[in-house]
Amino acid sequence: MFSFEAVSAAVVLTYMALFLMSTVWAGRASGRSVWLFGKGPERQGLPALLFRISFGGAAIYALVALFLGGAPAGPMHVALFGGQLAPIGTLIVLAGAALALYSQVYMGRSWRIGAASGELGRIVRTGPFAFSRNPIFVGQMMLFIGLFLALPSLTTLALALALVVAVLLQVRIEERVMERDLGTEYLNYRRAVRRWL
Repeated sequence: MFSFEAVSAAVVLTYMALFLMSTVWAGRASGRSVWLFGKGPERQGLPALLFRISFGGAAIYALVALFLGGAPAGPMHVALFGGQLAPIGTLIVLAGAALALYSQVYMGRSWRIGAASGELGRIVRTGPFAFSRNPIFVGQMMLFIGLFLALPSLTTLALALALVVAVLLQVRIEERVMERDLGTEYLNYRRAVRRWL
């Protein structure tokens, strides 16, 4: 049976699988680990933990929603939306997943998870990175906000908030590392392209 909730849950799971596959490919193509959390002097423990909580929690929630044929209509679902925003949430989930995955694949060998001095790839300035310095994070935030709209609950709200906080913390760390490692090249890019949109 078709439901916007089930489609949103399926898209979240599909995105996560493709995210991991693309990450493995990027690591093999670059010949080095792309997992940089825990490397270097930058403190990335909190954003790393929040990313794991949000992505792991969303995967579990999506699986439960799929097996139940959509999320049960809890008090938040009924009180805030009455289910009317599920189609809009599903569109946002689809758009966010597409933007995040396309941007990640577009980065190619420059794709990294986390940031550490001496481990950065080249700056990608074209495609989605000509409009946003962080299109992957923009897409991921859209995906989680869309999931909350499609499957509104305290759980999906907490997962979306955890993801947004992780992104905000991580972007600050990555900007410091890139400024230190790439200097003028990064500063020129930062002046030319907005952080988000």
